[in-house]
Amino acid sequence: MNDPRVFQHRHYAHCESGAVAALLSHHGLNLSEPMVFGLAGGLTFAYLPFIKINGMPLMSYRMLPKSIIRNVQKRLGIRFESKTYRNKGEALDDLRRFINSGQVVGLMTSVYWLPYFPPEMRFQFNAHNLIVYGEEGGEFLVSDPVFDHAVRIRPEDLQNARFAKGTLSPKGYLYYPAVVPTEIDLKTAIPAAIRKTVKMMLHGPLIFGLRGVSFMANRIENLQGRKDSRYIRLFLGHVVRMQEEIGTGGGGFRFIYAAFLQEAADILQMPSLQEASVKMTEAGDRWRQFALACAKAIKNKEGGMDLPGIAGLLRDSAAAEKEVYLLLKKAGL
Repeated sequence: MNDPRVFQHRHYAHCESGAVAALLSHHGLNLSEPMVFGLAGGLTFAYLPFIKINGMPLMSYRMLPKSIIRNVQKRLGIRFESKTYRNKGEALDDLRRFINSGQVVGLMTSVYWLPYFPPEMRFQFNAHNLIVYGEEGGEFLVSDPVFDHAVRIRPEDLQNARFAKGTLSPKGYLYYPAVVPTEIDLKTAIPAAIRKTVKMMLHGPLIFGLRGVSFMANRIENLQGRKDSRYIRLFLGHVVRMQEEIGTGGGGFRFIYAAFLQEAADILQMPSLQEASVKMTEAGDRWRQFALACAKAIKNKEGGMDLPGIAGLLRDSAAAEKEVYLLLKKAGL
């Protein structure tokens, strides 16, 4: 049995960026979670009506699952080994083999099947990342990045979580760092990562970036033509859940990116990045105000819902973010 004291659990804001930061730190490369998130180009917005979550369109406030794992490799010269499985038994055997050899591994799982989550937080979301660092007393030792303490899980529960069906099915996905450089050139990596995010947010296709935010604002405003108030409330509830409960939320990702820009300002000695960091924090606050307006509309069972007003708050969020990207574009990175 490997010694669980070798791995140090830390609490992070988001599962994938947190898991990657924790794995890299375990291998001697200490990068903050915001730095990992920013370098991987994790920030985005996408309104994806052709991908359904509980019958509603997927809204993503970060790049799609696995992209942080994939992009941090390209940006920093790191190499992860990863594998998906068809056979559940093989997946469990591999996990135990890695753990017994002292390898700490990341897994992609479904929140619904993780019993250490409070019941009210368990829903069908199949892209939650966690780290397994040991096995003891018939249970796996788990470092879940969004928990402030390490947890345990029975093998059968972990198997259910690793092989949940539905959208973004994890298929037993397992990953770990195989090659980690001792030094990285952040002064080169940071500007390239920022340029990529700015380009995607300002010039992404119709349903991506700031255009995607406008697309969703129009979708919300057009709901006022529907007579089915129940559907409208379900849709707004889905928006809030996708923004504030799945991952770290729309506003939360903006706060993480603001922290990345603050670190970048110090490393590159660029005051304009500090200004962009402040503006991104303000944009995150706008996203939270939008979510609050949605929540109030859902609870208002008697009066009408001000859908144009809610859509207007969403457009305000997009306008606040646009200021950030234009400032970054002018920074000459």
